[in-house]
Amino acid sequence: MDTITHIVVGACIGDLFAGKQLGRKAMLWGALAQSLPDIDFVAAFWQNPANNLLTHRGFTHSFLFIILISPLFAMLSERWHRKHDISIYKWVLFWGIQMLLHIFLDAFNVYGTGWFEPFSHHRVSFHSIFVADPFFSIGAGAAFLALLIFRSKENLRRTIAIGALSFSAIYLAYSIINQRMIRNEVGRLLARQSVAYNRLFITPTPLNNWLWYVVAENDSGYNIGYRSVFDRSSVMDLKYYPRNDSLRKEYIHEDVQHLVRFSQGYYTLEKWNDTLVFNDLRFGQILGWQDSSTRFTFYYFLRENADNDLVVQRGRFARFDKSAFTSLIDRIKGN
Repeated sequence: MDTITHIVVGACIGDLFAGKQLGRKAMLWGALAQSLPDIDFVAAFWQNPANNLLTHRGFTHSFLFIILISPLFAMLSERWHRKHDISIYKWVLFWGIQMLLHIFLDAFNVYGTGWFEPFSHHRVSFHSIFVADPFFSIGAGAAFLALLIFRSKENLRRTIAIGALSFSAIYLAYSIINQRMIRNEVGRLLARQSVAYNRLFITPTPLNNWLWYVVAENDSGYNIGYRSVFDRSSVMDLKYYPRNDSLRKEYIHEDVQHLVRFSQGYYTLEKWNDTLVFNDLRFGQILGWQDSSTRFTFYYFLRENADNDLVVQRGRFARFDKSAFTSLIDRIKGN
């Protein structure tokens, strides 16, 4: 999830945990605890982009990290607020639950989360919700503001926090149902159109949970298209992208191995003039619902001294203006 969502969710939990004893400080502790796994951002200061892609949501998003860190921060918290008589055991639960929720929520995005690091490099990814979905975050955000501004009675504050978190949980369940429905429908459409595939990847398009990006992989490439929960057409428009694995021979470097691992095998290689480019297909296309021939949002230049600093965010919202937003709404409606 995005940083703001982690902050507001963590603050609501913090208020439930110790709002009575600590007041608004409980929200601060909650925001900090919920955000702690993202401390891995500091690795970007010394790692190259390809390595940093695997570091982010790696060890600091693992069960082992939570087991090791929770007691340490619990002792610090207990020492800081000893006069409030919150037990060390309760502090351990607080830090552990907050960070477990963080890595649990992150796993619903497409990036992939290293729950089992360093024992396994497998990345958990349910890809049922976009990394920044306002419909998931709006309840917790509103509750955060209400708890911050108003000094309400304890019962009312508890009701606000629980209500907001319940809304987010229901929306998360709704996203899973949507994904399952789309997956079943896409499977039927691909069979009807005689499109064979080995793997099927489906994830939401930006800022919503109704228009889904579809990647059907075969031995040499991918059929890519879009499907809305409101579509009624019995045909799915697809565009084929070859993987072009033969181009890997032109660039023998560990960066490629890291990128292949990071992409979970969903990638293509292509030439832009004389530059070899690696595309991670999981992050979708730049306005792909509007124009199926547009570039992928994640691309990495396979050359020395290339500018890959913002590789994940490079094209995510390029050309995302008012007309693009309107086209997204129209496509969600099934137009």
